[in-house]
Amino acid sequence: MNTLAFDTCFAACSVAVTWRASGADAPPPGVTRFELIERGHAERLMPMIDEAMGEAPFGFSELQRIIVTTGPGTFTGQRVGIAAARALSLATGAPVATLSSLAVMAYAAAAQLGNEVQERTLAIAVDARRGEVYFQAFNRADGRSPLQPINEPALLSPADAVIALAGAETIIAGSGAGLVAAAAGEGGRVAARLETLQPDVRFIPHDAVMPTASRPRPLYLRPPDAKPQGGAHLNPGDAQAMRVS
Repeated sequence: MNTLAFDTCFAACSVAVTWRASGADAPPPGVTRFELIERGHAERLMPMIDEAMGEAPFGFSELQRIIVTTGPGTFTGQRVGIAAARALSLATGAPVATLSSLAVMAYAAAAQLGNEVQERTLAIAVDARRGEVYFQAFNRADGRSPLQPINEPALLSPADAVIALAGAETIIAGSGAGLVAAAAGEGGRVAARLETLQPDVRFIPHDAVMPTASRPRPLYLRPPDAKPQGGAHLNPGDAQAMRVS
């Protein structure tokens, strides 16, 4: 399947274009791009997509699936990715599939940690500030099958994240991993790893996601800081005075 995947949720921008060689059982070949970037996702995403697609053996009109992360993440980053996915789907006719940014991080962590996570729960915790983390946990039912989410992405305190792990032996990755491991304490069976981990879509399993029935929407776990000012209004007398002056 000709697939374009991308993520812009946190402090990186990543793109992967993959395709299935006819009759091949091996993992699909692909072209990837990855950049650590705190800001400027909107400016970098489309050039990175264009670069990767330029090296693929097919064009935009032959795309069969678009994968985008919906969050959690920064408000701007989430909107950049979702808007790009909607526009590309409209232009190409390819259906959109979605993943949480935390799931993409889990796939990346599993690839880097290898056997260390085979028999353990793998959790992702990203520091969301204000004493909270974006959190999601995963495991393999038989130790070998693909990672499956145990819970939905959530905004939790480190202590509540420990409670959500229910005492399972856990490897936890992401910028909030140390916070959760500290909350678990020395006997909490939680080990922090890969605390600089960012989402990288090159690690998404080829058939990990299915197209969604509705338009992709950002996964906001926290309301925006900027809110309309309440109780402020301009009365007619003020408006007249402004025109006179």
